[in-house]
Amino acid sequence: MSFRAGRILFAIVILILSGLLAWFVLSTNGEGNRFKVKLGLDLAGGTELVYRADTSGVTGDTQGALNSLRDVIDRRVNLFGVAEPLVQLEKSSAVAGAQEERLLVELPGVTDVKAAVDALGRTPVLEFKLRAPIALEINGTTTPYVPTGLTGRYLKSSELQFSSQSNGGTGNEPIVVLHFNDEGSKLFEKITSEHVGTPLAIFLDGEVISEPIIREAISGGTATISGNFTPVEGRDLVRNLNFGALPVPITLISSDSVGPSLGAEAFHAGLIASVVGFILVSLFMIIWYRLPGLIATAALVIYVLITVALIKFVPITLTASGIAGFILSIGLAVDANVLIFERMKEELRAGKGAQEAAKIGFGRAWPAIRDGHLTMIISAVILFWVGTSLVKGFALVFGFGVITSLFSAVFVSRIFLQAILPEHGGRLWRVLCSSGFNLGRVSNETKN
Repeated sequence: MSFRAGRILFAIVILILSGLLAWFVLSTNGEGNRFKVKLGLDLAGGTELVYRADTSGVTGDTQGALNSLRDVIDRRVNLFGVAEPLVQLEKSSAVAGAQEERLLVELPGVTDVKAAVDALGRTPVLEFKLRAPIALEINGTTTPYVPTGLTGRYLKSSELQFSSQSNGGTGNEPIVVLHFNDEGSKLFEKITSEHVGTPLAIFLDGEVISEPIIREAISGGTATISGNFTPVEGRDLVRNLNFGALPVPITLISSDSVGPSLGAEAFHAGLIASVVGFILVSLFMIIWYRLPGLIATAALVIYVLITVALIKFVPITLTASGIAGFILSIGLAVDANVLIFERMKEELRAGKGAQEAAKIGFGRAWPAIRDGHLTMIISAVILFWVGTSLVKGFALVFGFGVITSLFSAVFVSRIFLQAILPEHGGRLWRVLCSSGFNLGRVSNETKN
Protein backbone atom coordinates (compact mmCIF):
# COMPACT_ATOMS: atom_id res chain seq x y z
CA MET A 1 0.00 0.00 0.00
CA SER A 2 1.39 3.37 -1.05
CA PHE A 3 1.80 6.30 1.32
CA ARG A 4 -1.10 8.21 -0.26
CA ALA A 5 -3.37 5.14 -0.25
CA GLY A 6 -2.70 4.72 3.46
CA ARG A 7 -3.59 8.36 4.07
CA ILE A 8 -6.81 7.95 2.05
CA LEU A 9 -7.79 4.97 4.21
CA PHE A 10 -6.94 6.96 7.33
CA ALA A 11 -9.07 9.88 6.10
CA ILE A 12 -12.03 7.53 5.51
CA VAL A 13 -11.71 6.24 9.09
CA ILE A 14 -11.70 9.83 10.38
CA LEU A 15 -14.85 10.61 8.36
CA ILE A 16 -16.61 7.52 9.75
CA LEU A 17 -15.66 8.46 13.32
CA SER A 18 -16.83 12.02 12.63
CA GLY A 19 -20.18 10.65 11.51
CA LEU A 20 -20.48 8.74 14.78
CA LEU A 21 -19.58 11.90 16.68
CA ALA A 22 -22.24 13.83 14.77
CA TRP A 23 -24.80 11.16 15.64
CA PHE A 24 -23.81 11.38 19.32
CA VAL A 25 -24.03 15.18 19.35
CA LEU A 26 -27.41 15.31 17.58
CA SER A 27 -29.09 12.33 19.27
CA THR A 28 -28.42 13.29 22.88
CA ASN A 29 -30.46 16.49 23.10
CA GLY A 30 -33.69 15.06 24.49
CA GLU A 31 -35.06 15.89 27.92
CA GLY A 32 -33.62 13.64 30.60
CA ASN A 33 -30.73 12.48 28.45
CA ARG A 34 -27.59 12.23 30.58
CA PHE A 35 -25.49 13.69 27.75
CA LYS A 36 -27.67 16.72 27.10
CA VAL A 37 -25.72 19.99 27.20
CA LYS A 38 -25.98 21.43 30.70
CA LEU A 39 -26.65 25.16 30.65
CA GLY A 40 -25.58 27.59 33.36
CA LEU A 41 -27.88 29.99 35.15
CA ASP A 42 -27.25 32.80 32.66
CA LEU A 43 -28.52 30.61 29.81
CA ALA A 44 -31.08 28.29 31.41
CA GLY A 45 -32.46 30.66 34.03
CA GLY A 46 -32.39 29.96 37.74
CA THR A 47 -31.47 31.29 41.15
CA GLU A 48 -28.14 32.03 42.79
CA LEU A 49 -27.91 32.19 46.58
CA VAL A 50 -24.84 33.38 48.46
CA TYR A 51 -24.50 32.50 52.14
CA ARG A 52 -21.99 33.68 54.73
CA ALA A 53 -20.54 30.84 56.81
CA ASP A 54 -19.75 31.69 60.43
CA THR A 55 -16.72 29.62 61.47
CA SER A 56 -16.02 31.52 64.70
CA GLY A 57 -17.42 28.66 66.78
CA VAL A 58 -15.37 25.95 65.08
CA THR A 59 -12.67 24.76 67.46
CA GLY A 60 -11.13 22.10 65.24
CA ASP A 61 -10.54 21.76 61.51
CA THR A 62 -12.19 24.82 59.91
CA GLN A 63 -11.73 23.61 56.35
CA GLY A 64 -13.15 20.22 57.27
CA ALA A 65 -16.23 21.90 58.76
CA LEU A 66 -16.67 23.98 55.59
CA ASN A 67 -16.37 20.90 53.40
CA SER A 68 -18.98 19.18 55.55
CA LEU A 69 -21.22 22.24 55.18
CA ARG A 70 -20.91 22.08 51.39
CA ASP A 71 -21.72 18.37 51.36
CA VAL A 72 -24.73 18.81 53.64
CA ILE A 73 -26.24 21.62 51.53
CA ASP A 74 -25.55 19.65 48.35
CA ARG A 75 -27.30 16.60 49.79
CA ARG A 76 -30.23 18.69 50.98
CA VAL A 77 -30.71 20.34 47.58
CA ASN A 78 -30.58 16.96 45.85
CA LEU A 79 -33.14 15.49 48.25
CA PHE A 80 -35.56 18.28 47.36
CA GLY A 81 -35.26 17.40 43.66
CA VAL A 82 -33.57 20.52 42.30
CA ALA A 83 -31.96 19.58 38.97
CA GLU A 84 -28.23 20.09 38.32
CA PRO A 85 -27.39 22.18 41.42
CA LEU A 86 -23.99 23.74 42.01
CA VAL A 87 -22.76 24.10 45.59
CA GLN A 88 -19.26 25.45 46.14
CA LEU A 89 -17.18 27.34 48.69
CA GLU A 90 -15.73 30.76 47.94
CA LYS A 91 -13.89 33.50 49.80
CA SER A 92 -15.10 37.08 49.76
CA SER A 93 -12.97 39.70 48.03
CA ALA A 94 -10.02 40.88 50.08
CA VAL A 95 -10.78 44.44 48.91
CA ALA A 96 -13.64 44.63 51.39
CA GLY A 97 -11.34 43.88 54.30
CA ALA A 98 -10.82 40.56 56.05
CA GLN A 99 -11.88 37.61 53.95
CA GLU A 100 -14.94 35.64 55.01
CA GLU A 101 -16.06 32.18 54.01
CA ARG A 102 -19.00 32.06 51.64
CA LEU A 103 -21.17 29.33 50.18
CA LEU A 104 -22.45 29.71 46.62
CA VAL A 105 -25.58 27.76 45.66
CA GLU A 106 -26.79 27.78 42.04
CA LEU A 107 -30.20 26.27 41.27
CA PRO A 108 -30.89 26.10 37.50
CA GLY A 109 -34.56 26.24 36.56
CA VAL A 110 -35.66 27.74 39.91
CA THR A 111 -36.54 31.40 39.33
CA ASP A 112 -38.53 32.03 42.51
CA VAL A 113 -36.03 33.08 45.20
CA LYS A 114 -38.44 32.21 48.01
CA ALA A 115 -39.01 28.78 46.49
CA ALA A 116 -35.25 28.31 46.25
CA VAL A 117 -34.76 29.14 49.93
CA ASP A 118 -37.67 26.85 50.82
CA ALA A 119 -36.07 24.10 48.73
CA LEU A 120 -33.03 24.31 50.96
CA GLY A 121 -35.35 24.01 53.95
CA ARG A 122 -34.58 25.15 57.43
CA THR A 123 -30.96 25.21 58.41
CA PRO A 124 -30.91 23.81 61.95
CA VAL A 125 -27.58 24.35 63.71
CA LEU A 126 -27.08 21.76 66.44
CA GLU A 127 -24.58 22.47 69.25
CA PHE A 128 -23.76 21.02 72.66
CA LYS A 129 -22.37 23.45 75.26
CA LEU A 130 -21.40 23.10 78.91
CA ARG A 131 -22.63 25.57 81.51
CA ALA A 132 -19.63 27.39 82.96
CA PRO A 133 -19.33 28.13 86.71
CA ILE A 134 -19.12 31.82 85.84
CA ALA A 135 -20.15 33.76 82.76
CA LEU A 136 -17.45 34.01 80.11
CA GLU A 137 -16.82 36.46 77.31
CA ILE A 138 -16.58 34.66 73.95
CA ASN A 139 -16.23 36.64 70.70
CA GLY A 140 -17.19 39.85 72.51
CA THR A 141 -20.40 38.36 73.97
CA THR A 142 -20.93 37.34 77.59
CA THR A 143 -22.34 33.82 77.84
CA PRO A 144 -22.65 31.22 80.61
CA TYR A 145 -21.97 28.41 78.11
CA VAL A 146 -18.71 26.96 76.80
CA PRO A 147 -18.56 25.22 73.39
CA THR A 148 -17.61 21.55 73.55
CA GLY A 149 -16.85 21.06 69.87
CA LEU A 150 -19.75 18.59 69.56
CA THR A 151 -22.03 19.87 66.78
CA GLY A 152 -24.33 18.65 64.03
CA ARG A 153 -21.23 17.83 62.03
CA TYR A 154 -20.97 14.55 63.96
CA LEU A 155 -24.66 13.61 63.61
CA LYS A 156 -25.35 10.36 61.75
CA SER A 157 -29.15 10.24 62.06
CA SER A 158 -32.10 11.20 64.24
CA GLU A 159 -35.54 9.76 64.95
CA LEU A 160 -38.76 10.77 66.68
CA GLN A 161 -39.84 8.88 69.79
CA PHE A 162 -42.13 9.56 72.73
CA SER A 163 -41.22 9.75 76.39
CA SER A 164 -43.49 6.82 77.25
CA GLN A 165 -41.34 4.62 75.02
CA SER A 166 -38.05 5.40 76.75
CA ASN A 167 -36.86 5.79 80.34
CA GLY A 168 -40.28 4.77 81.61
CA GLY A 169 -41.79 8.17 80.88
CA THR A 170 -45.56 8.62 81.10
CA GLY A 171 -46.02 12.08 79.65
CA ASN A 172 -46.06 10.80 76.05
CA GLU A 173 -44.01 13.85 75.06
CA PRO A 174 -42.28 13.83 71.67
CA ILE A 175 -38.50 13.58 71.93
CA VAL A 176 -35.84 13.50 69.24
CA VAL A 177 -33.19 10.81 69.58
CA LEU A 178 -29.80 11.68 68.09
CA HIS A 179 -27.31 9.10 66.87
CA PHE A 180 -23.71 10.27 66.45
CA ASN A 181 -21.10 8.80 64.15
CA ASP A 182 -18.02 7.04 65.55
CA GLU A 183 -16.05 10.25 66.02
CA GLY A 184 -19.01 12.01 67.60
CA SER A 185 -19.70 9.05 69.90
CA LYS A 186 -16.16 9.18 71.27
CA LEU A 187 -16.36 12.95 71.75
CA PHE A 188 -19.76 12.70 73.49
CA GLU A 189 -18.49 9.97 75.83
CA LYS A 190 -15.39 12.05 76.63
CA ILE A 191 -17.50 15.14 77.43
CA THR A 192 -19.94 13.27 79.68
CA SER A 193 -17.20 11.36 81.51
CA GLU A 194 -15.17 14.49 82.28
CA HIS A 195 -18.09 16.71 83.35
CA VAL A 196 -20.35 14.56 85.52
CA GLY A 197 -22.74 16.79 87.47
CA THR A 198 -22.46 19.67 84.97
CA PRO A 199 -25.44 20.87 82.90
CA LEU A 200 -25.01 20.12 79.19
CA ALA A 201 -27.10 22.52 77.12
CA ILE A 202 -28.42 21.47 73.71
CA PHE A 203 -28.68 24.43 71.33
CA LEU A 204 -30.74 24.43 68.16
CA ASP A 205 -30.44 27.51 65.94
CA GLY A 206 -28.72 29.37 68.78
CA GLU A 207 -31.48 28.71 71.33
CA VAL A 208 -31.34 26.40 74.35
CA ILE A 209 -34.00 23.73 73.91
CA SER A 210 -32.83 21.34 76.61
CA GLU A 211 -30.30 21.48 79.46
CA PRO A 212 -30.00 18.09 81.16
CA ILE A 213 -27.45 17.46 83.93
CA ILE A 214 -24.79 14.87 83.17
CA ARG A 215 -25.36 12.05 85.69
CA GLU A 216 -22.79 9.61 84.32
CA ALA A 217 -20.59 8.91 81.33
CA ILE A 218 -22.74 8.09 78.30
CA SER A 219 -21.40 5.64 75.75
CA GLY A 220 -23.05 4.37 72.60
CA GLY A 221 -23.29 7.72 70.85
CA THR A 222 -26.97 8.47 71.59
CA ALA A 223 -28.52 11.65 73.00
CA THR A 224 -32.08 12.95 73.30
CA ILE A 225 -33.68 16.34 72.73
CA SER A 226 -36.85 17.17 74.62
CA GLY A 227 -38.62 20.48 74.54
CA ASN A 228 -41.86 22.29 74.01
CA PHE A 229 -42.62 21.06 70.50
CA THR A 230 -45.54 19.16 69.02
CA PRO A 231 -45.26 15.80 67.21
CA VAL A 232 -45.49 17.64 63.87
CA GLU A 233 -42.68 20.01 64.87
CA GLY A 234 -40.69 17.02 66.09
CA ARG A 235 -41.10 15.25 62.74
CA ASP A 236 -40.02 18.42 60.92
CA LEU A 237 -36.98 18.68 63.17
CA VAL A 238 -36.03 15.05 62.51
CA ARG A 239 -36.49 15.55 58.77
CA ASN A 240 -34.30 18.64 58.71
CA LEU A 241 -31.64 17.03 60.89
CA ASN A 242 -31.56 13.94 58.69
CA PHE A 243 -31.35 16.08 55.58
CA GLY A 244 -28.15 17.38 57.08
CA ALA A 245 -27.51 19.22 60.29
CA LEU A 246 -25.25 22.13 59.43
CA PRO A 247 -21.81 21.96 61.07
CA VAL A 248 -21.57 25.79 60.97
CA PRO A 249 -24.32 28.44 60.84
CA ILE A 250 -24.96 30.24 57.55
CA THR A 251 -26.67 33.53 56.72
CA LEU A 252 -28.19 34.45 53.36
CA ILE A 253 -26.46 37.65 52.19
CA SER A 254 -27.53 37.89 48.54
CA SER A 255 -29.80 36.27 46.00
CA ASP A 256 -30.29 36.70 42.29
CA SER A 257 -32.49 35.10 39.67
CA VAL A 258 -32.55 34.96 35.87
CA GLY A 259 -35.85 34.31 34.11
CA PRO A 260 -36.06 31.42 31.63
CA SER A 261 -36.98 33.74 28.75
CA LEU A 262 -33.96 35.96 29.43
CA GLY A 263 -31.72 32.91 29.62
CA ALA A 264 -33.15 31.51 26.38
CA GLU A 265 -32.48 34.81 24.60
CA ALA A 266 -28.86 34.78 25.80
CA PHE A 267 -28.43 31.17 24.67
CA HIS A 268 -29.89 31.81 21.21
CA ALA A 269 -27.76 34.93 20.82
CA GLY A 270 -24.64 32.95 21.71
CA LEU A 271 -25.67 30.15 19.35
CA ILE A 272 -26.23 32.58 16.48
CA ALA A 273 -22.87 34.25 17.17
CA SER A 274 -21.15 30.85 17.06
CA VAL A 275 -22.81 29.84 13.77
CA VAL A 276 -22.16 33.22 12.12
CA GLY A 277 -18.53 33.16 13.26
CA PHE A 278 -18.07 29.63 11.92
CA ILE A 279 -19.63 30.51 8.54
CA LEU A 280 -17.55 33.68 8.11
CA VAL A 281 -14.32 31.89 8.98
CA SER A 282 -15.17 29.02 6.62
CA LEU A 283 -15.99 31.40 3.75
CA PHE A 284 -12.71 33.24 4.23
CA MET A 285 -10.71 30.00 4.23
CA ILE A 286 -12.46 28.63 1.13
CA ILE A 287 -12.27 31.90 -0.84
CA TRP A 288 -8.65 32.62 0.03
CA TYR A 289 -7.16 29.12 0.08
CA ARG A 290 -9.70 27.27 -2.11
CA LEU A 291 -9.10 23.50 -1.86
CA PRO A 292 -6.84 23.69 1.22
CA GLY A 293 -9.37 26.09 2.71
CA LEU A 294 -12.13 23.55 2.05
CA ILE A 295 -10.04 20.91 3.79
CA ALA A 296 -9.48 23.29 6.72
CA THR A 297 -13.25 23.85 6.91
CA ALA A 298 -13.83 20.08 7.05
CA ALA A 299 -11.26 19.86 9.86
CA LEU A 300 -13.05 22.75 11.56
CA VAL A 301 -16.35 20.85 11.42
CA ILE A 302 -14.66 17.87 13.05
CA TYR A 303 -13.17 20.22 15.65
CA VAL A 304 -16.65 21.55 16.50
CA LEU A 305 -18.05 18.01 16.77
CA ILE A 306 -15.24 16.89 19.09
CA THR A 307 -15.56 19.99 21.29
CA VAL A 308 -19.36 19.73 21.62
CA ALA A 309 -19.05 15.99 22.32
CA LEU A 310 -16.54 16.74 25.10
CA ILE A 311 -18.85 19.40 26.57
CA LYS A 312 -21.63 16.81 26.67
CA PHE A 313 -19.60 13.84 27.83
CA VAL A 314 -17.46 15.38 30.62
CA PRO A 315 -19.94 17.18 31.22
CA ILE A 316 -19.18 20.91 31.19
CA THR A 317 -21.84 23.40 32.28
CA LEU A 318 -22.11 25.82 29.37
CA THR A 319 -22.39 29.52 30.21
CA ALA A 320 -22.32 32.70 28.13
CA SER A 321 -18.63 33.09 28.94
CA GLY A 322 -18.10 29.47 27.87
CA ILE A 323 -19.64 30.22 24.47
CA ALA A 324 -17.22 33.15 24.15
CA GLY A 325 -14.33 30.78 24.90
CA PHE A 326 -15.63 28.35 22.27
CA ILE A 327 -15.81 31.07 19.59
CA LEU A 328 -12.30 32.26 20.47
CA SER A 329 -10.92 28.72 20.18
CA ILE A 330 -12.42 28.46 16.66
CA GLY A 331 -10.23 31.39 15.65
CA LEU A 332 -7.21 29.68 17.18
CA ALA A 333 -7.94 26.50 15.19
CA VAL A 334 -8.07 28.51 11.95
CA ASP A 335 -4.88 30.35 12.88
CA ALA A 336 -3.01 27.03 13.02
CA ASN A 337 -4.24 26.12 9.53
CA VAL A 338 -3.20 29.53 8.18
CA LEU A 339 0.34 29.02 9.51
CA ILE A 340 0.51 25.59 7.85
CA PHE A 341 -0.83 26.79 4.49
CA GLU A 342 1.49 29.79 4.36
CA ARG A 343 4.52 27.58 5.01
CA MET A 344 3.29 25.21 2.29
CA LYS A 345 2.92 28.14 -0.10
CA GLU A 346 6.57 29.05 0.41
CA GLU A 347 7.65 25.49 -0.38
CA LEU A 348 5.46 25.35 -3.50
CA ARG A 349 6.97 28.61 -4.72
CA ALA A 350 10.38 27.02 -4.24
CA GLY A 351 9.37 24.31 -6.73
CA LYS A 352 8.50 21.49 -4.33
CA GLY A 353 5.74 19.01 -5.19
CA ALA A 354 2.39 19.25 -3.38
CA GLN A 355 3.02 16.24 -1.10
CA GLU A 356 6.56 17.32 -0.25
CA ALA A 357 5.42 20.91 0.33
CA ALA A 358 2.73 19.66 2.72
CA LYS A 359 5.24 17.59 4.68
CA ILE A 360 7.83 20.36 4.94
CA GLY A 361 5.16 23.02 5.58
CA PHE A 362 3.74 21.12 8.55
CA GLY A 363 7.23 20.62 9.94
CA ARG A 364 8.08 24.33 9.69
CA ALA A 365 4.74 25.48 11.12
CA TRP A 366 4.74 23.04 14.06
CA PRO A 367 7.02 25.00 16.47
CA ALA A 368 4.90 28.17 16.19
CA ILE A 369 1.65 26.19 16.51
CA ARG A 370 2.97 24.23 19.51
CA ASP A 371 4.21 27.31 21.37
CA GLY A 372 1.04 29.30 20.67
CA HIS A 373 -1.26 26.53 21.88
CA LEU A 374 0.91 25.82 24.91
CA THR A 375 0.73 29.44 26.08
CA MET A 376 -3.06 29.41 25.60
CA ILE A 377 -3.39 26.20 27.62
CA ILE A 378 -1.28 27.68 30.44
CA SER A 379 -3.46 30.81 30.41
CA ALA A 380 -6.63 28.69 30.57
CA VAL A 381 -5.27 26.70 33.53
CA ILE A 382 -4.36 29.88 35.43
CA LEU A 383 -7.78 31.44 34.76
CA PHE A 384 -9.53 28.27 35.91
CA TRP A 385 -7.39 28.04 39.06
CA VAL A 386 -7.77 31.61 40.32
CA GLY A 387 -10.95 32.82 38.60
CA THR A 388 -14.53 33.07 39.79
CA SER A 389 -17.23 30.67 38.58
CA LEU A 390 -17.92 32.98 35.61
CA VAL A 391 -14.25 33.02 34.54
CA LYS A 392 -13.91 29.28 35.15
CA GLY A 393 -16.67 28.61 32.62
CA PHE A 394 -14.73 30.54 29.99
CA ALA A 395 -11.38 28.95 30.90
CA LEU A 396 -12.69 25.38 30.85
CA VAL A 397 -14.37 25.57 27.43
CA PHE A 398 -11.48 27.57 25.99
CA GLY A 399 -8.93 25.07 27.33
CA PHE A 400 -10.76 22.10 25.83
CA GLY A 401 -11.14 24.03 22.57
CA VAL A 402 -7.41 24.81 22.38
CA ILE A 403 -6.46 21.15 22.87
CA THR A 404 -9.03 20.02 20.30
CA SER A 405 -7.94 22.67 17.78
CA LEU A 406 -4.35 21.46 18.09
CA PHE A 407 -5.51 17.94 17.25
CA SER A 408 -7.70 19.02 14.31
CA ALA A 409 -5.08 21.30 12.75
CA VAL A 410 -2.01 19.10 13.12
CA PHE A 411 -3.61 15.68 12.71
CA VAL A 412 -6.90 15.95 10.78
CA SER A 413 -5.86 18.67 8.31
CA ARG A 414 -2.57 16.91 7.65
CA ILE A 415 -4.22 13.54 6.93
CA PHE A 416 -6.78 15.11 4.58
CA LEU A 417 -4.17 17.12 2.68
CA GLN A 418 -1.88 14.13 2.25
CA ALA A 419 -4.83 12.02 1.09
CA ILE A 420 -6.04 14.54 -1.52
CA LEU A 421 -2.98 16.39 -2.83
CA PRO A 422 -1.03 14.66 -5.63
CA GLU A 423 2.75 14.54 -5.85
CA HIS A 424 2.86 17.37 -8.40
CA GLY A 425 -0.60 18.06 -9.88
CA GLY A 426 -1.87 19.08 -13.30
CA ARG A 427 -3.99 21.96 -14.57
CA LEU A 428 -7.04 20.96 -12.49
CA TRP A 429 -5.05 21.16 -9.28
CA ARG A 430 -3.59 24.50 -10.32
CA VAL A 431 -7.14 25.86 -10.75
CA LEU A 432 -8.31 24.46 -7.42
CA CYS A 433 -5.32 25.74 -5.46
CA SER A 434 -4.10 28.77 -7.39
CA SER A 435 -5.65 31.39 -5.13
CA GLY A 436 -4.20 30.07 -1.93
CA PHE A 437 -1.05 28.42 -3.09
CA ASN A 438 -0.54 29.88 -6.60
CA LEU A 439 0.18 26.42 -8.01
CA GLY A 440 -0.23 27.72 -11.53
CA ARG A 441 2.49 30.29 -10.91
CA VAL A 442 4.65 27.67 -9.27
CA SER A 443 4.27 25.35 -12.23
CA ASN A 444 5.18 28.09 -14.70
CA GLU A 445 8.21 29.12 -12.63
CA THR A 446 9.32 25.50 -12.51
CA LYS A 447 9.04 25.15 -16.30
CA ASN A 448 11.10 28.27 -16.86
